[in-house]
Order: sequence, then structure tokens, then C-alpha cells
Amino acid sequence: MDSRRFEQLVDEALEGLPPEFAERLDNIALIVADVATPEQLAKVSVRNPNNLLGLYEGVPLTDRPRAYAGALPDRISIFRLPIQSMSRTDDEIKAQVLKTVMHELGHYFGMSEEQLHDV
Repeated sequence: MDSRRFEQLVDEALEGLPPEFAERLDNIALIVADVATPEQLAKVSVRNPNNLLGLYEGVPLTDRPRAYAGALPDRISIFRLPIQSMSRTDDEIKAQVLKTVMHELGHYFGMSEEQLHDV
């Protein structure tokens, strides 16, 4: 799958958010990259870039102070090559993109890894 189509899948996942969640998105950038940078991998103690599908970097909504103005946008990065390498079909890629976007948005909304796995 080419990078343009992959980016469309990421956009579709975001557009499919229920309105009550979409309305709460504030000061966040969604980025598609081929793989995580060495700095991103180090943040989450992952050595192999093929093992990281997405990453939320920022201050979750639940931890933001009242005076949270002027801050740089939080970032959700979705990593194309690891998702594609673990998927055999375009439908599997689409499903994994949706799952990864929702997972990272869960962190944005303040959920821990444990809470996300329970959901």
C-alpha cells in the first residue's frame, strides 16, 4: 500500500470518532511516519522500530493544568512500515491502523496501557 492510501486510512480512523470524543480533541497533531525515530524508540524503551506501531507524545487531557495555553501540540505518530509488515492484506492494514489510532487516542484521553488492554 502506498503512503498516500495509508495516510487516508489514518484520516478515516480519526474522522470515524464519535462526536463526543472528536469535540474534545485539542492541540494535537496526527503524524504518519515510516518508522519511529531513535529518540521516540528510546522514550518507550523499544529497540526494534518494527515493534512500535504508534506513539503518543504529550500531556494527557487528565493531566493538563487549567493554564494549558501556548503549549506545543501533543503528537500522535502512526508508523506505516511496522503496520504494513505485520499485515497480509489491505483489510488487515486498515484494521490495524484503526486499532493503533484508537490506542494512541486512549493515551491522549488519559488511559494507561493496562486500561487500554482491558478495553
